[in-house]
Amino acid sequence: MSFVFFSLLDCTRAAEQLKNNPRHKSYLEQVSLRQLEKLFSFLRGYLSGQSLAETIEQIRRETTIDPEEDLNKLDDKELAKRKSIMDELFEKNQKKKDDPNFVYDIEVEFPQDEQLQSCGWDTESADEF
Repeated sequence: MSFVFFSLLDCTRAAEQLKNNPRHKSYLEQVSLRQLEKLFSFLRGYLSGQSLAETIEQIRRETTIDPEEDLNKLDDKELAKRKSIMDELFEKNQKKKDDPNFVYDIEVEFPQDEQLQSCGWDTESADEF
């Protein structure tokens, strides 16, 4: 039992171990690693005495990207985690050739209702270089 509890502390490692275990591999082929990580996170929250609402909020914080967060200040492990979340979101939203709504070479016109604000770096002329 202590082995299982120890593995729950690191949900990613526990999910990988479960998914790669030859005994369970055939059953978990269609289950994503992210789903297993969330399952272990729910178990960890339950075993630590958190309410379901607290656990859901904690998982939401751990699995979403704050656009205002400075990723340059994160350590390598946290940065890799954020990149993994972004990669998963990209894959989920990506349109592929086989998708029914796929359109090749979409051109979009952006409205020019407001006057464009210039930045200091783009006001200089090309002659200055």
